[in-house]
Amino acid sequence: MAPEIYYEAQADLGRLKHKPIAIIGFGSQGHAHALNLRDSGLDVRVGLYEGSKSWGRVEAADLRVRTVSDAAKEAQIIMILTPDIGQADIYNAQIAPYMEPGKTLMFAHGFNIRYGQIVPDKRINVSMIAPKGPGHRLREVYVQGGGIPALIAVENDANGEAFGDALAYAKGLGCTRAGVLRTTFAEETETDLFGEQAVLCGGISDLIKAGYETLLEAGYQPEVAYFECLHEVKLIVDLLYQGGLNFMNYSVSDTAEYGGYTAGPKVINEHSRAAMKQLLADIQSGAFAEEWIDENHQGRPNFNRMRKAGTDHAVEQVGRELRRLMPFVNPKEVIPGSGGA
Repeated sequence: MAPEIYYEAQADLGRLKHKPIAIIGFGSQGHAHALNLRDSGLDVRVGLYEGSKSWGRVEAADLRVRTVSDAAKEAQIIMILTPDIGQADIYNAQIAPYMEPGKTLMFAHGFNIRYGQIVPDKRINVSMIAPKGPGHRLREVYVQGGGIPALIAVENDANGEAFGDALAYAKGLGCTRAGVLRTTFAEETETDLFGEQAVLCGGISDLIKAGYETLLEAGYQPEVAYFECLHEVKLIVDLLYQGGLNFMNYSVSDTAEYGGYTAGPKVINEHSRAAMKQLLADIQSGAFAEEWIDENHQGRPNFNRMRKAGTDHAVEQVGRELRRLMPFVNPKEVIPGSGGA
């Protein structure tokens, strides 16, 4: 079956011209959604908890800011862009009381709907626009006149307007410039979690650390190991981003290409694939979600331990020093305990 992909001409921004929008949260995604929608001519306000450090940032961006409850009360469309864990508490206490029939609840990730943490009233629309990129990139590309792709899904269509309004929202973000692919909350959630764990965050991080440790144990210099196993990853990823696996192989040396063909299956083998299948099974069954929710209820002891171990890893120590000598890479340094984006 051919994929359903939607572009500019198929989205009607006018559908939202008289529908006030509340963006709940002003982090990586929240700030980009609020600014892009505002610049697309829509009626936007940002909902934050009282005393939020972001309150002044919202005002400095010339956006209206309200408490979460007041924003939800005013708006016809409420997009929740706070971290996955905690969304249910925010929704139940500060949003649900104002979700009148016909209003729309939106998400940029399906976690809380897929795993039953949020169970909206059937009389409201529930939809999702999930941009395939971080918020700063969503904003940057929009300002440049482009867009990044997004996924669109409707979990509940109470009044027949859920899909059209969600597509209009995507146009307000600039995503229909690149293409919006129709999916479901379940498919988006499960594939997103799997991609993060098996490839993008878990797989790449541990592959880098394992390669670095192997070279160090063999007596090679830490700096050389860093360049070979971490620094050059960006060069390869840029090639993949531009033209896929074939373009990457076309662009590297024949020696590198041949080594990739012969060595890759030795590193990523049947044991690796079995582990990936188990990761996916745990995501599909809800076992991972249950584990992550419980980890938060327990105060994140394992998460904090693993975060510290990652921060203290030798590849991070040598990398920090080398990046300081390369200001042209725009080096970033995470302050321990500061949390994620």
